[in-house]
Amino acid sequence: MLNFVICDDNLNILDRLEKMLSTIFDKNNFEAKVTFKSDNTNDILDYVDNNKVDVLLLDINLKSSSKSGLDIAKEIRKRNKNSYIIFTTGHLEYAMIAYKFKTFDYLAKPITYDRLEDTIIRLFEDVNGSPKRYLKIDSKNTLVDEAEVQYIKRDGMKLVFHTAVRDYDTYSSFNKFQDKLPNNYIRCHKSCIANIAQIKDVEPVTGTITFKDGNTCDIGPKYKSDLMEVLKNYGNFE
Repeated sequence: MLNFVICDDNLNILDRLEKMLSTIFDKNNFEAKVTFKSDNTNDILDYVDNNKVDVLLLDINLKSSSKSGLDIAKEIRKRNKNSYIIFTTGHLEYAMIAYKFKTFDYLAKPITYDRLEDTIIRLFEDVNGSPKRYLKIDSKNTLVDEAEVQYIKRDGMKLVFHTAVRDYDTYSSFNKFQDKLPNNYIRCHKSCIANIAQIKDVEPVTGTITFKDGNTCDIGPKYKSDLMEVLKNYGNFE
C-alpha cells in the first residue's frame, strides 16, 4: 500500500486531486490511498515526520505560507530520501529547479485527469520495477508502451493506437505492425487488432469486445472463431 500526501493552498484543488487520485487507484487496481492533505505546510512536515509517506504532491507556489513547495521538498529530503515527489504549479519556470529534489514528475496546472493518471501509472511501474517494451510507431521515433495499448484500429489511411490515457496515430498498415506485436495481440476485425490482456468482457452474440476503460470494438465474423479459441486458451474467458 502506497500512502499519498497532498499539499496545496487551494482547498478546492486539494479536494479535486484527492478525488482524481482515488478514481485512478480504483480504476487501475492500485494499492494506494490519500492518507493526508493540507494547505498548511507545518502540518505537512509534522505528518511526514510521524507517518509513512510514499508519495507527495506538492504545490510550488504556496501563497498562504511563508514557505514554498521547494522549501518543503528540501525539508522532506532531509527526513525522507526515498519518497516520490510530484510538483504541481502554474509556473513552468520552476521546473528545472524542482528536479534538483529528486522529483519524479512536474505537473502544470490546471492538472487534467489523463495527465495525472499517466504519471501515477508510471510511478507504480517504477515502484514495481516492471520491464516495459515499446512499439515504435513512426519515423519520428514515437514510442508507445505495448502493454498499455488496448487495441489498434484502422481509420482510413491511419492506424490509431488506443490506450486508456490517449490515442496515438500514424500513417501505416496492419501488415507493417502485426509481426512486431506480442502473442497477446490478435486480429478481431478487418479494421481492428485487440490486446487480449486489456479485454474486460466479450459478447460473442453481439460481436463486441469491451476493454478495461470501457471502450469497445467489433468482432468480425471472419475472425470470431479464432478469437474465441485464443481467448479460451489465454485463460481469461470461457
